[in-house]
Amino acid sequence: MKTDMTVAGYLIHDGKLLLIFHKKLKRWLPIGGHIEKDEIPDDAVIREIKEETELEAEIVRNDKPNTRCNVSNTAIPFHTNVHSVGDHDHYCLFYLCKTNDIKKLKINSELEDFRWFTKSELENRDVSEDVRNIGLKAFELYEKIHAD
Repeated sequence: MKTDMTVAGYLIHDGKLLLIFHKKLKRWLPIGGHIEKDEIPDDAVIREIKEETELEAEIVRNDKPNTRCNVSNTAIPFHTNVHSVGDHDHYCLFYLCKTNDIKKLKINSELEDFRWFTKSELENRDVSEDVRNIGLKAFELYEKIHAD
C-alpha cells in the first residue's frame, strides 16, 4: 500500500484544542495534510493551518534547537504514527501549535465544521480514540511547557 508523508497540528488557544470536521472522512481531526515536494514538515504544518483555517500559527517547540546546524533547526514532533485513510496510509508527524489571533478563523471547503475542545470535552464520543489520546498528550505537553 502507498504511504504518504503528512503533518498534523494540534492547535491550542486559551486552554482549548481546535479540531476540524473533515467532509470526506466524516470525523473530527486535527488540522493537517500532505507534505509537498521540497517542503519541510515545519513549513507544511504552518501552511496547512493557514490553508484550512486562515489562522497564522507557530509550532510550540518542546526541544532545544541545535545551534550548530548549518541550514535550519526543525521542531521535533511530539508524536508520530502510521494510519490508514482508506486507499492509502499516512505517516504523520504531529506538532503542538499555537496562534495569537483566533478572530481570523474561517474554514475552507474541505471542512464541514470546527470546534474548540476543552480537555474534558475530548472525552466526547464523537472524537475517535486516537485523536482524543493524541489530543490529551498535546494538552499535557502544552501544560508542561507553560509551567516551566
